[in-house]
Amino acid sequence: MTNPLLADFATPFETPPFDLIHTSHFLPAVKEAIQLGKADIEKIKSEPLPNFENTIEALDRSGKKLGVISAVFFNLNSAETNDEIQKLAREISPLLTAHANDILLDQELFQRVAQVFGEKENLKLSPEQETLLEKTYKSFVRNGAKLSPSDADKLREIDRQLAQLSLKFGENVLAETNKYVHFVESESDLEGLPEGIKEAAAQIAEEKGQPGKWAFTLDFPSYVPAMTYAKNRELRKTLYLAYNTKSAKGDNLDNKETIRELLRLRHERANLLGYASHADFVLEERMAKSPKAVMDFLDSILQKAKPKAEADVSEVAEFAKKNDGLEQLQRWDFGYYSELLKKEKYALDDELLRPYFQLEKVIDGVFQTAEKLFGITFVPNADIPVYHPDVTAYEVKDRDGKHLAVFYADFFPRAGKRNGAWMTSFRGQNLDKGLDHRPHVSIVCNFTKPTKSKPSLLTFNEVTTLFHEFGHALHGMLARGTYESLSGTSVFWDFVELPSQIFENWCYEKDCLDLFAKHYETGEKIPAELIEKIKNAANFQQGYLTLRQISFGLLDMAYHSTDPEEISDIADFEQQVMKKTDLLPKVPGTLMSTSFSHIFQGGYSSGYYSYKWAEVLDADAFELFQEQGIFDQETARSFEKNVLAAGGSEHPSLLYKRFRGREPKPEALLKRSGLL
Repeated sequence: MTNPLLADFATPFETPPFDLIHTSHFLPAVKEAIQLGKADIEKIKSEPLPNFENTIEALDRSGKKLGVISAVFFNLNSAETNDEIQKLAREISPLLTAHANDILLDQELFQRVAQVFGEKENLKLSPEQETLLEKTYKSFVRNGAKLSPSDADKLREIDRQLAQLSLKFGENVLAETNKYVHFVESESDLEGLPEGIKEAAAQIAEEKGQPGKWAFTLDFPSYVPAMTYAKNRELRKTLYLAYNTKSAKGDNLDNKETIRELLRLRHERANLLGYASHADFVLEERMAKSPKAVMDFLDSILQKAKPKAEADVSEVAEFAKKNDGLEQLQRWDFGYYSELLKKEKYALDDELLRPYFQLEKVIDGVFQTAEKLFGITFVPNADIPVYHPDVTAYEVKDRDGKHLAVFYADFFPRAGKRNGAWMTSFRGQNLDKGLDHRPHVSIVCNFTKPTKSKPSLLTFNEVTTLFHEFGHALHGMLARGTYESLSGTSVFWDFVELPSQIFENWCYEKDCLDLFAKHYETGEKIPAELIEKIKNAANFQQGYLTLRQISFGLLDMAYHSTDPEEISDIADFEQQVMKKTDLLPKVPGTLMSTSFSHIFQGGYSSGYYSYKWAEVLDADAFELFQEQGIFDQETARSFEKNVLAAGGSEHPSLLYKRFRGREPKPEALLKRSGLL
């Protein structure tokens, strides 16, 4: 029987045939696709004279089948994994790493690339072609093409180990999250929790075989409301300690040694390639350019944010003391008292807003916002196979009604899905032989599930998360590039958060909220005074929140710009780095690093600062929309053309200037955050 992963996909828009794919298909498909990829490379090497088309373009188009199979497999490993898939990932990752190294360390192939690169001044290339040529040449050099054979072998072994370690890190965090459950037996211990949250907790307990009790897990929709609303301080403390000791307990799921090994190998790899540190290596290909530039950037915001953050924490501590006689505000107290203070100051809390944010209506609102800005429409298509019943697939059409993309939406927590929210692709956009291959894009979130009596009602924070991930999705769906490696979200890492973060801004605008924020029972539009309260409260605790983001960026940079030999203890190192941003007492035994998946499992190592970096861009860019009108067509078309559709075809600073007419001004962010 034909392996469905290796056959042409006979599905709408050539989407993955999830209904036919079994876990057993992946390993043979990957092995076969690697051989097809090798054949592509041999064909390139057999061409008599290297030129841009037969070498650089051909390389970008090589290994397509392997790219599709890998995307399907690793997306499942994030969103719908199990023991079998995780075991397979440990087998498949080294094969893919070895194959990538075979290409990038192939001297004959590199000589061809270097020859074309050496002739670039005479080739009359378009800006996009120039970018592809430079990126291709650099990717060989930055991955060891100039190393001696013995050093190249060292690099191969380092890359193999790094692939395994990041998988192990993620598996440990997921296992810790999945195994934890805290049961509450008395309803009196749940004082303060909204009815919907209590109902969800009772449902979890029932699913876990303990009817009549209430269960809390470390999934965001369970953990966050408990930390925000539970009056029971012991319950908050118990959950806080569980959440903040994930993979830090000295058992078989502990990640401290995994972190040490990851840091050691990343540093060794950077040194081998001629860089002082992993951060130096990574930042060479970023807008920020160097660790010093990142540290200067983070420090400049830190100086503005810290006094405001100190005032924020003092205000919450005084409020807790005045209301409950609390002498010492602890970390498990902050969210709870902060929410009560917000309610007192602004007559606003998440439970007041939740009824207006029914998930289905918010999705519709996101779609309408995209339609008003970019003319695109979303049509559910039940013929497109999906990997889980919770997933909905849509066909996306452009303003002329032509096919633009496939969009998958996957919103609820489950055992096989890691925490958090992310956008991903099953296929990138590219042009080949005059044919525009349109992208298959997905967003994956962990939102509050419907209960027996209520639909899924989102917090305002979950609404902004949905808009954020959808901004990434727009970057993928509206791509209009020639080459897949430069298309959509294939941009500098500190530019990639611009489309996602700018899209969050619409959540605060009345003209946008009026499209979808309607009471789930009465259908009444969200009142204007509530919108005003949302805007007024937008900067509540902004100093504290800014400092928290900066602390993660500083920790990431410290880990990756320090010689790992100097890091004798992960807990001590984290504490030392976080000292200048810590405003609450340290809790012994807790550790953030061991579940810091962004930098040890995802692609954010030496890149966590990019959230703040892109916030400068998004605040500055959105000011133009505010000046011209938030649905202004000319501004939207310019943003689509110069940012979303352009992908990584040119340097991001050029693309941004084309949209904005000038360099970004950091004052826009400081003003928006109330830090000026």
